[in-house]
Amino acid sequence: MRQIAARSASNYTGAWDDLAEMMIRYLTRLLALFLACSLPLAASANEWQFSGVERIVAVSDIHGAYEPLVATLQQAGVLDADLGWAAGAAHLVIVGDILDRGPDSRDAMDLLMRLEREAEAAGGMVHVLIGNHEAMNLIGDLRYVAKEEFAAFADEETEEERARWLTEYARKKGAEGDINEELRREFDERFPAGFFAHRREFGADGKYGAWLLSQPVVVVINATAFVHGGLSPMIAEIGLDGVNGTLAGELERYIENLEPLYAAGVLTPMDNFYAHPRILQSYMPTVEADAALIKAIEETRKLAESDLHAPDGPLWYRGNVACCRLVEEDRLQSVLDAIGAERVVIGHTPTQGRRILERFDGDVIEVDTGMLSERYGGSGNALIIEGDRLAVVNEESTEVTTPQPHPRQVGSRPGGFLSADATEALLASGEISNEREDAAGRTIVTVSDGSRSVDAVFMKRENKETYPDLAAYRLDRLLELDMVPVTVMRDLGRREGALQFLPPKLMNEKERSGAGRGGSANCPLPQQWSAMYVFDVLIHNEGRTPERMTYRTDDWQLILVGHDRAFGKGKDRPRHLENIDLEVGDGWRNVLAALTDDVIEREFDGILDRRRRTALAARRDALLED
Repeated sequence: MRQIAARSASNYTGAWDDLAEMMIRYLTRLLALFLACSLPLAASANEWQFSGVERIVAVSDIHGAYEPLVATLQQAGVLDADLGWAAGAAHLVIVGDILDRGPDSRDAMDLLMRLEREAEAAGGMVHVLIGNHEAMNLIGDLRYVAKEEFAAFADEETEEERARWLTEYARKKGAEGDINEELRREFDERFPAGFFAHRREFGADGKYGAWLLSQPVVVVINATAFVHGGLSPMIAEIGLDGVNGTLAGELERYIENLEPLYAAGVLTPMDNFYAHPRILQSYMPTVEADAALIKAIEETRKLAESDLHAPDGPLWYRGNVACCRLVEEDRLQSVLDAIGAERVVIGHTPTQGRRILERFDGDVIEVDTGMLSERYGGSGNALIIEGDRLAVVNEESTEVTTPQPHPRQVGSRPGGFLSADATEALLASGEISNEREDAAGRTIVTVSDGSRSVDAVFMKRENKETYPDLAAYRLDRLLELDMVPVTVMRDLGRREGALQFLPPKLMNEKERSGAGRGGSANCPLPQQWSAMYVFDVLIHNEGRTPERMTYRTDDWQLILVGHDRAFGKGKDRPRHLENIDLEVGDGWRNVLAALTDDVIEREFDGILDRRRRTALAARRDALLED
């Protein structure tokens, strides 16, 4: 046992306490189910909204990294030297994903279960939010469970239990009665020691299953919302009761249905969640099958499609992190208004630089800093909220910092990131080498400052008074569109022109649509395209083609290139966008209103001639009038 995990005798609960706790939770769930059926749903909202809390501590995405979790909570003043609750009346929020990938998920859960009791006794509270990995473990999607996580349950798994499921596995493989060593090795590899005890303990009546199913998906504390994935427009439609009541209830009913389906042999703990619909669809009931079993099968098939598991559901949504301000801010504000919050704290998406970040003037705080360092290369960080003050502490340091600004998306680099300003400086003054031509006929160069290197596209200046690609980038930064790569004036020998940062791993729209990819985009593609349409109308871009719409293939961030036919002198729309319905919401109106004539003169003098600047202002006015 690790030294850091040592507990004083006063903190030991014992087997009888665990049994009593399970009985209390079981009775509590029965009472909650009775109340849910007999009381109006609106009455439950108070369970997930709290005010007057003097101190809030939030950490996220532990992923079995028990020791970093402990160190982080100690630095934040939540734990004392004996790992007891030391935060008084503070509220601790675990923003999902205790489980998977790391070895010590069970230790982390046991610690948090104990802290729940100790915090309540001290006048504080622990909120453990369901993350996508908690839901995955409950429903049987075990892709990311580390063998060490299964091994933590090995002592509670009997030889008889394993023998039973080995026999069932052999039967399904058509090898009943002929269990040879090869089949046994295959079984042990797929279902290592502890697998079946793990599944049992994550069942509806298991210690960890019952505990997780009692937890919320979203809480609002002092007008700050906390959710694992993000707040999508779905949340505005169904509210806190819809998330913590309806969606969480669908998860609970799904798990409750698994036990009778296991008992009847319709499903087994070995069946992956994604195989459940196919197995249930093909099940042929026997004459002895009772109505309750048939009902459980039908209900389970429907519950597998719950919005809780959808890409825009609260466990998986990444739009708050991945979509630019012009795409996301208005939508996020409508959700915040609907649930009575002013900002949201989210996990799920590891932050660039593995630091706690903020977006949209602090409306979004990102706290997944990759605590499981061997997998994500980060460390434990805690966000502390006291009144209007936000602070950050790290597992390894007593230094208190503050959330950092979320960097510009198209400035990101593998293994870290360069800010837009740093990328501009590198392109403007770095050493140019390795000039070559790519398959599209573009001139590509490598730019280095001795420690960092990036590739860039050289665009020759065709018109003495116009740099359209540079103008597109400069306007992108003013609007916070975050789709045009960093571009600077830079000559290549005697050739005048500009250099544009070339992000790696790009695929254009023609290639993407042909391959049928992009459905997993962190920011939904239709939303990105809508912003592109408005931008192209504003810059009068007549040259947008599928080849000039590119994407990073890791997250399908839209990156717009090739603006040599933009910033014309026309004041109407480009022909191909004449019949497109533009989405010009409050966010667009705010940035367009800030794009005053003085700003246009100051920012575009020298890169757009006067007639083009005048035309840009006229198109701005036309969009504001729409």
